[in-house]
Amino acid sequence: MTKPIVVFDLDGTLIDTAPDLLDSLNYCLELAGLARAKPEELRRFVGMGGRVMIERAFESQKMPLLEAQLDELQAAFLKHYGGNMPGLSRPYPGVLESIDRFHSAGYICAICTNKYETLATTLIERLELTHLFKAIAGADTFPFRKPDPRHLTETIAMAGGDPARALMVGDSRTDIDTAKAAGTPVVAVDFGYTDRHVSEFEPSKVISHFDELTLELAESLISQTVS
Repeated sequence: MTKPIVVFDLDGTLIDTAPDLLDSLNYCLELAGLARAKPEELRRFVGMGGRVMIERAFESQKMPLLEAQLDELQAAFLKHYGGNMPGLSRPYPGVLESIDRFHSAGYICAICTNKYETLATTLIERLELTHLFKAIAGADTFPFRKPDPRHLTETIAMAGGDPARALMVGDSRTDIDTAKAAGTPVVAVDFGYTDRHVSEFEPSKVISHFDELTLELAESLISQTVS
């Protein structure tokens, strides 16, 4: 029998990875002779993986970027970022307690991220959180990724969850659009990595702390979708 499931985005939702993403991005920008990005700029760059982050950083400085150079910088980013995990990355306050509440109620938990699968699984492993998740699906796990709704629905299937009793939790328009396209209710955290407030993208609910991600909230949102 399939179980209800909560699927989390990773960066900016479960784990505050901003310090390490910024460090690796700036490593690449320095290699290219560009100015370092400021912490407040990161929100405009993240959300679709390291490659897009580099592209957006170049665009912000109005610098051209050839495909071959992007390939080299992406490889450098991945090597630098993967080699320094977990760095300063840590779960957001209340994350572990929230997951424990769902586990106690019989829910499955999983991760659906646009981070490469190896990087995602390595980060979770080094933070000693692997046992909490039935599945971790990254940008390259399937031949599609968020905002394609199949990234979410296939993650649910991989984890053995019930798609009719599923909830997505994310921090960006990408997460919200993915869940909506899949017909899944979505809770958006307002402390993640996006340059616009998540309420603008009309998620099912916005929270400011994981203490607000209660079992009652999840069941209420899921029941509204089912009905």
